[in-house]
Amino acid sequence: MTVTFTVEGATCLGRRFPAESDELRSADGVPCVVMAHGFGATRDSGLDAFAAEFARAGLDTLAFDYRGFGESGGEPRQSVSVARQLADYRAAVATARGLDGVDARRIVLWGASLSGGHVLVTAARDAEVAATVALVPLVDGLAAVRHAVGSHPPAAMARSAVTSLVARRSVRLVGPPGSGALLSLPGQLEAYTAMAGPSWRNEIDPRAMVEIARYRPSRQARAVRGPLLVQIADLDRMSPPQSAAKAAVAGRAEVRRYPCDHFDVFPGNRWFRLAVDHQLAFLRRKVRP
Repeated sequence: MTVTFTVEGATCLGRRFPAESDELRSADGVPCVVMAHGFGATRDSGLDAFAAEFARAGLDTLAFDYRGFGESGGEPRQSVSVARQLADYRAAVATARGLDGVDARRIVLWGASLSGGHVLVTAARDAEVAATVALVPLVDGLAAVRHAVGSHPPAAMARSAVTSLVARRSVRLVGPPGSGALLSLPGQLEAYTAMAGPSWRNEIDPRAMVEIARYRPSRQARAVRGPLLVQIADLDRMSPPQSAAKAAVAGRAEVRRYPCDHFDVFPGNRWFRLAVDHQLAFLRRKVRP
């Protein structure tokens, strides 16, 4: 079921996955998970598999694309603005609370990678959120840049830095080592494109890296009031695991750790099943009527 909402004159498009069981239903309706993807990704790039799992467990889900990405409207395209994405997430939460059959007091925030940071900020600002799930979250942009410096060859980092600062056009988001793409570690191209949906485009405004470097959602973790699940990939080459662990402590979170890299917890990969099972167990406990 298609759901649309408008933010600052632009239309965001999402898909609603209705609950398929009454396991978590109350007289006021069912819980609803609001979810969006990470850096440069789109709803149809892996989120539908998570949403289907939630629906089978008795949760509604609203999965949406940010402005400028995927099936949503808005300009500029393929440009990451933290402020815009946070506004889109807040609008999606408000939309979910108004959906027929949804219990507005049991809204769950779900984010992965960059949106794993967004859900911390959103939950810190919204005391009515029932629970929050942050999967391999990027919670400290400066730490992520330092982490990338340690993982990439110096020459590749220099090329990416120059591109980020001076390019006047979109660049490839992901590519093979040495390609100059913003994500170009061994295996990243294959992992990203394996889950990419039809609306995903392999391009990004390179100035997004400046946005990321300034973003510190970990500073908001202490203000998250409701139950929080933080899922950390210990071999993560994109979202520094040590930063996620510190944010989890600050947010008094339940923590699950996996001996894998960033993309290995997404659909089609080895650790997806365990990661989603942990999410379902957490939500069954925290949003039961």
